[in-house]
Amino acid sequence: MIKVIIADDIQILRMGLEVSLAADEEIEVVGQASDGKEAFEMCVKASPDVVLMDMRMPRYDGEYGTRQIKAHFPEIKVLVLTTFDDSETVQKAVSCGADGYILKEMEHDKIIGAIKAVHSGINVFGATVFSSIRQTITPSAPSAASFELTERERELLALICDGCDNKEIAGRLFLAEGTVRNSISRLLEKLELKDRTQLAVFAVKNNLV
Repeated sequence: MIKVIIADDIQILRMGLEVSLAADEEIEVVGQASDGKEAFEMCVKASPDVVLMDMRMPRYDGEYGTRQIKAHFPEIKVLVLTTFDDSETVQKAVSCGADGYILKEMEHDKIIGAIKAVHSGINVFGATVFSSIRQTITPSAPSAASFELTERERELLALICDGCDNKEIAGRLFLAEGTVRNSISRLLEKLELKDRTQLAVFAVKNNLV
């Protein structure tokens, strides 16, 4: 069971989202918070697996909440769920440790899928968020020209950007899931990157997707 806290200043949105999430037998909503501070305090009491975090809330916003949660409970996943995809807001979320960033306009079944993906260790970012991430890339970041990428490595990068988990990548490329996992590990080592989020940023920066 995936324990979830919903942090949003709009009560009716929290209630509606809780009803939708409760329909999935693998998810249990263990609390609702109206701002980032309350979300952090609920994490102390409820020990959730995932926090759905809005970014713009009065008093203590999503940036504050995410930083506090990640500083004290790094194992808790924070999935930003907001209406804003401007570069400044996206950069704040990424820099303070968010594990994913999706928009409220997504269908509820896709939000549920994103929760499960983040819980399993996969960083999830909505398609429109990549344009904002692109604007924050520094010139010193590694470029594709610095590495000799194989066609298979380019395919892996594209599927990671699509939000596919290892099982889905294995199905699309007709590979064993263990092979996919090892290939991604080798790709991270080759590109000197830390996680799937950095792989996605690398792919966007180098126009590989």
